[in-house]
Amino acid sequence: MESPVEEHYHSQNLSQKIQDALKEAGKDTKGLAVKDLAAVDQLHTGGAAATLALMEKTTLSKETALPKSPHILDAGCGIGGSSRLLAKTFQYRVTGIDLARAFIETARDITRWCKLEDYLKFEQGSVLDMPFETDSFDAILCQHILMNIQDKETALKEFYRVLKPGGSLILHEIFQGENKPMALPVPWAGDSSISFLLTWEKFDSLLVRTKFTPNHFSNETKTALEWWQMVHTAGKNKKPRPLSPRLVFGSNAAFFAVNMQNNFQNNSIQCIEAVLKKS
Repeated sequence: MESPVEEHYHSQNLSQKIQDALKEAGKDTKGLAVKDLAAVDQLHTGGAAATLALMEKTTLSKETALPKSPHILDAGCGIGGSSRLLAKTFQYRVTGIDLARAFIETARDITRWCKLEDYLKFEQGSVLDMPFETDSFDAILCQHILMNIQDKETALKEFYRVLKPGGSLILHEIFQGENKPMALPVPWAGDSSISFLLTWEKFDSLLVRTKFTPNHFSNETKTALEWWQMVHTAGKNKKPRPLSPRLVFGSNAAFFAVNMQNNFQNNSIQCIEAVLKKS
């Protein structure tokens, strides 16, 4: 493993596990629909609905000046759930990057099953040193990734570099709340060694230094709490579904709903959405 973060997100033979689970659920990988995978590839707070709602707060879907579909970078793309959602819903061209090699390999497999490879490509690598040319992307979706990045200022500088002038950095992130400690495990960390939360105020000072201009901000903690409460209630006393986060995270996944619910309720963590522009 390249790092403890990559190790946290490593799942041996993940594509095969997902394929087996799809068969158990009565789904065929031939002609697979994007929505069929939501239980395993939309692992961020709010799921697919949160991603779509956030994109509507940008100008991308209303943009008419671009000669072709916007090119989006899905930073920390995981197994490509949000990438495929954006490609299918908006016909965006999407490039995903993730540190975990197992995730990238699985993202490519699933995208092929969904017949979306013409819209998508995936690269294994770190957002601290991305293999992309300057001014490459119309927007960057940064969704539940910053919690695992200690050097956030370098990440922001890289985001700024690869965005085209006027491009958008679209954040849907978990930040530190007013109270500690945080209950573990959570989706991004089995222990505190790979969890690097900042308060929004400290993070905002980094945004100022990297010259991003705010265009939208909302504290979505209440909505996030309600979503995790729903997840917790839905999972009580029910047999685990074939497709679920346990395929990726193993036994830790059983604790996510109750811990995330408690962490939001106790104000140990907050969920923030923001859209920022490269000047």
